[in-house]
Amino acid sequence: MKRRDVLKATMSAALLPAMAWARDAAPAGISRARPGTPQWPGAAEWQRLRAQTGGRLLALSSPFGACKTDAACAQLLQDIKNPYFIGDDPALTQTSGWQDAWTSQTSTYAVAARDAQDVAAAVKFAARHNVRLVVKGGGHSYLGGSNAPDSLLVWTRAMNAVTLHDAFVAQGCPQADAQPAVSVGAGAMWADAYAAVTTRGGRYVQGGGCTTVGVAGLVQGGGFGSFSKRYGTAAASLLEAEVVTADGQVRIANARTNQELFWALKGGGGGSFGVVTRLTLRTHALPDFFGAVFGEITASNDAAWRALVARFVEFYAASLFNEHWGEQVSLRDGRRLKLSMVFQGLSRAQAEAAWAPFFDWVRARKEYGFSAQPTVAAIPARHFWNPEFFRKHAPDLITMDGRPGASPDHFVWTGDREQAGWFIHGYQSAWLPAGLLGKDRQAALVDALCAASSQWWVELHFNKGIAGAPQAALDATRDTAMNPAVVDAFALAIIAGGGDTAYPGMPGLKPEPARARERAAGIRGAMDALLKAAPDAGAYLSESDYFQRNWQDAYWGRNYARLARVKRAVDPDGLFFVHHGVGSEGWSRDGFTRL
Repeated sequence: MKRRDVLKATMSAALLPAMAWARDAAPAGISRARPGTPQWPGAAEWQRLRAQTGGRLLALSSPFGACKTDAACAQLLQDIKNPYFIGDDPALTQTSGWQDAWTSQTSTYAVAARDAQDVAAAVKFAARHNVRLVVKGGGHSYLGGSNAPDSLLVWTRAMNAVTLHDAFVAQGCPQADAQPAVSVGAGAMWADAYAAVTTRGGRYVQGGGCTTVGVAGLVQGGGFGSFSKRYGTAAASLLEAEVVTADGQVRIANARTNQELFWALKGGGGGSFGVVTRLTLRTHALPDFFGAVFGEITASNDAAWRALVARFVEFYAASLFNEHWGEQVSLRDGRRLKLSMVFQGLSRAQAEAAWAPFFDWVRARKEYGFSAQPTVAAIPARHFWNPEFFRKHAPDLITMDGRPGASPDHFVWTGDREQAGWFIHGYQSAWLPAGLLGKDRQAALVDALCAASSQWWVELHFNKGIAGAPQAALDATRDTAMNPAVVDAFALAIIAGGGDTAYPGMPGLKPEPARARERAAGIRGAMDALLKAAPDAGAYLSESDYFQRNWQDAYWGRNYARLARVKRAVDPDGLFFVHHGVGSEGWSRDGFTRL
């Protein structure tokens, strides 16, 4: 018997008997309960849940329904520009919706969980009463997975403890496996994790680029950060998880205990296999420096533009396709190549030397100009997420959570702030295989990039493709549930666009659906042009199209069949549902009706 089959059989034998309660308690009806239907729990049942969770059951309503005066509404409209404010309200999500896909709608009730037992009580309640269950930590889900009307929300925001370990040993594992690690509560954001691990602890944990993204959601989605090209995905760093499964039991999952569940949590998607309440991630030694390269080059005509793109692709393949370089370049309207790269493990002088041939080539040709002069900067790595350092040396790069009593660790990169409450018109992603960097295929890649960028901005996120990483990072990423294509990709191409905040009921809301659909069509057209160079490219679950075609294969490739088996074992009744999550094909698009 193959090892995978042995693990599957072992896990099923351990979990399925304990899950008989959930199967017996959950009604086998066609649809989940909604308010006003006979199935919906009565006031006495909700009161019992409130008592079981120490009074932490909340009745939710939109904050826009409560702003009765012009002054109050004006203040609220100002507050929702702060992603920390949005995250602190269980009725809000970091994205306000997606044209023709979903809108940010409040759950009927939320359990503001403080520990795994609160989560377990909510899970058991939802299973017993056939209530739609939603899980929200950071609330950054572009696909709307952290909100649903007529539901019970498990809100983990308060579960944000961060604990460092000098020598962590996962449960049931040998002492010889001890290694530096960090345990993070499900409600913690990466700002919390980086402050503890890097700023105060002097080490590195592979996390997300946006500081307000939830740790648990990012890891379960796979998880890229600025330096993934060196350290692999966040999922690849997972050592152990505490998770509440559909039977309401609190379980430990690691390489020795509940192995298949553990594997599924490493990139199989949040909200599909259980409610993660705590994660433990390995940490790494810090390099001496983290740094960045910024600039923008403009070409004077179409021929010069194609030559510039071709020269950059050639330069990237020869000089930057390695563990040192991450983040992105974008091909923009007006024949502009915008550079927003980061590096690790190099000094400023080494980074300048790496880029000198490319910048010299640009300066030697009159058809190009720097619309933003190139800048190379390096700082001690320990200060990369230290807001106090940036307030002294580069205050424009960060925006603090300025509310009274806010954590001094809570900042957002100023460039990310525009995503607070944004409304998506279209969003596409595709992993570009490293084979396109070969001399014989670069021309096809350049043609596709130029054709796509003539229709919409194209961003190449080099840190979101793991090809070029050290062997250890490649091996660890292969041992996750993500689409194996990520290991062979040199970059994730993202083509996306959105509009102003559009929460339902927001004062002054002026929807423009026709414009949004027109923009969405342009985004799709641009991706179609790019995919001519990589027609079988997969997509990144956490940053992808709500209407993704062949999503099972795009997100997980050959791993989907294994994930589906894990789903059937740990959640046979489909209590956990997210759009285009594992097993979601058995339900209506809103997750209420079994097909």
